[in-house]
Amino acid sequence: MLLVRTHIFTPYYVALSPPSITTGGDIVTKIPRVLKQALAGDSAAISSLYQLHVDAIYRYILYRVPTSHDAEDLTAEVFLKMVKDLPNYQWTGAPFEAWLYRIAAARIADFHRKNRRHPDVDLNDTLTDHIPLPEEQLQQAQEVENLRQVLNQLSEDEQTILILRFVERKSHQEVAHIMGKTPAAVKTMQHRALVQLAALLGSEEKARHYLRGRHD
Repeated sequence: MLLVRTHIFTPYYVALSPPSITTGGDIVTKIPRVLKQALAGDSAAISSLYQLHVDAIYRYILYRVPTSHDAEDLTAEVFLKMVKDLPNYQWTGAPFEAWLYRIAAARIADFHRKNRRHPDVDLNDTLTDHIPLPEEQLQQAQEVENLRQVLNQLSEDEQTILILRFVERKSHQEVAHIMGKTPAAVKTMQHRALVQLAALLGSEEKARHYLRGRHD
């Protein structure tokens, strides 16, 4: 039986870049093979799908909910849903991760419908085995909170594009596949979202700082 673990995810400030897959092989070519095995009921392959996607899904959720504990719980729910619905999964040409992002988006929407509250700063977002200085923890926690608040003022698609592009470092083409849009549409929406983000944060420099990425 596959057990989806909780409270194991990489904290925010060391998770700004996508995790490196150490299981061998290129991830793009690896997933179809693993997915085929998982659809055949191979429990090891199902576990591999979890391991290949869990950090990215966690980061995607983390910016959209109040605390790291909420993100951990919702991430667990996403993969429990994956395991439950995997026998009915049908490949449509879109990447497998697109399905997981749709599940995550639905879980986030359900969460906000059920929890109409102001987000609280969660200092646990910054705790790791390599513990930074207390003032660094406070700064990192505040940055998480600031970004959450401004992202919530953007549209669902704009939030998704910014997270996939600048947190997950995905290309315009990859984001287009995941979201079912053209690369041109993604570029246009990204530009509009960055303009709004810069306005909300006070400057384009602050927007780049919070996203820790390029804005081409």
